Amino acid sequence: MQKIITIPALGDNFIYLCEYEAGRVFVVDPGEARSVVSALEKHCLELSHILITHNHFDHCGGVAALVEKFGCEVITPSGEIDRTVSIGLEEVTVIATPGHTAGSVCYYLGAVEKYPPVVFTGDTLFVSGCGRIFECSAKTMYDSLLKLASLDDETVVYPGHDYTDENYRFALQFDGDNKIIRERLIEIKTDPTSAFTSTVGLEKQTNPFLRASLPGIKAALDMAGATDVETFAELRRRKNSFG
Repeated sequence: MQKIITIPALGDNFIYLCEYEAGRVFVVDPGEARSVVSALEKHCLELSHILITHNHFDHCGGVAALVEKFGCEVITPSGEIDRTVSIGLEEVTVIATPGHTAGSVCYYLGAVEKYPPVVFTGDTLFVSGCGRIFECSAKTMYDSLLKLASLDDETVVYPGHDYTDENYRFALQFDGDNKIIRERLIEIKTDPTSAFTSTVGLEKQTNPFLRASLPGIKAALDMAGATDVETFAELRRRKNSFG
């Protein structure tokens, strides 16, 4: 992966242009088309593929217009199992991550030379958060998050939305002694763009939804005897009404 361009859109969405060879890109989750076309023209790039993490309109609303304009190929979730697709010489792993929706997927690209591995997580994993659960059980969502947590720690996480400040403030309710979260809150106020991405390793240190197994998190919820899934479900329930 040569370059990733982040396009803020629709208030708090992120669209990503990913240059897989000189001048050629694929786009992840184009919720609208206008900003994508503008970025392509600004950077003199050619769009060949569209990757969709799930079927909510704010992640795919621009697909029809982009296909009409550029004739690009669309890769969408389809009865998902983990699989690999080729875009140029780039191998993209489609990771089935049901939970937010039954068909949600994430897209993983391995490390190449000086570039670290990356994963585009849609509405499954956010910086210090996770998506709401609409079509599946809490266990299904939790299992999907653990699948992402098993990726290499240096994997860069590109989420579908920027909820970072709110997510860190929520996390501190149950992980109040976590110095890394407090440092990150200061960092994102100084440099807001630092809130856009994370790494799998950092998420395991700061994301309460990946830390539901920890005794301290359970104690903060008054759920010392609960299973990890029960703890996760309660965190998600409380997050639904936070902010």
